[in-house]
Amino acid sequence: MDTPDQPQIYLITPPEIELSSFSRDLATVLDAHEIACVRLALATREEDRLSRAGDALREITHSRDVALVIADHLILAERLGLDGVHLSDAARSVRNARKALGDDAIVGSFCGHSRHDGMTAGEAGADYVSFGPVRPSTLGDGSYAESDLFQWWSEMIEVPVVAEGDLDAATVRTLAPFTDFFGIGEEIWAADDPKAALAALIREMG
Repeated sequence: MDTPDQPQIYLITPPEIELSSFSRDLATVLDAHEIACVRLALATREEDRLSRAGDALREITHSRDVALVIADHLILAERLGLDGVHLSDAARSVRNARKALGDDAIVGSFCGHSRHDGMTAGEAGADYVSFGPVRPSTLGDGSYAESDLFQWWSEMIEVPVVAEGDLDAATVRTLAPFTDFFGIGEEIWAADDPKAALAALIREMG
C-alpha cells in the first residue's frame, strides 16, 4: 500500500471543559484549519453534562461539515444525533457498536500499542484504529506505540490508523508518512492560542 498523503487532523476535546469558552475555541480552530473529525471525550459520566456538550459541539461541527463522535457512549451517540462512537476498550465492543449504530456510523477503536488488538478491531468492523501514546510516558507502565507499529500498519493493513497521545513536533515529523490521522487534544487546548499551536504541528507534517 502506498504511504498516505499528508495526515488529516482528528481533534480530541480535553477531559474537562468550560462549555462556552471551549465552544468558541473549537469554532475558531475549525474555521482556521481543515479538520476531519472531533471526538467528545469528557471524563464525566454525568448524562446531562455530556448531553449539553454534545448538543453544543454538534451545532459547531455539523455546520462546518465536520464529523463528531463521542467516547464510549453508544446510547448518547444515537440520541444526540452524533456521527458515531470512539471505543476505548480495544476490539471488545466494536461488533456491538456496529450493530447498535448501523453501517453508516463511525466506529473507532483505541488499541494502545497492540498490533493484535488493532487487527481484531479492524476485522470486527472498526472504521479506524488508534494507537498511542506515541512517546514513553511516566503514566501506567510506560509502554507506548512505537513508530515501527505505524510503519508496519501503513504497509500491511487497509484500515485507517490514528496516532494520538503525547504528540510533539518530532513525533509528528516521524509518524507523518505512516499515519492517516493525528489525534490532537491537550497538545493544542493547553496552549494560549490553540489555532496557532495546531498550525505549528501541521507544519511538521511536511
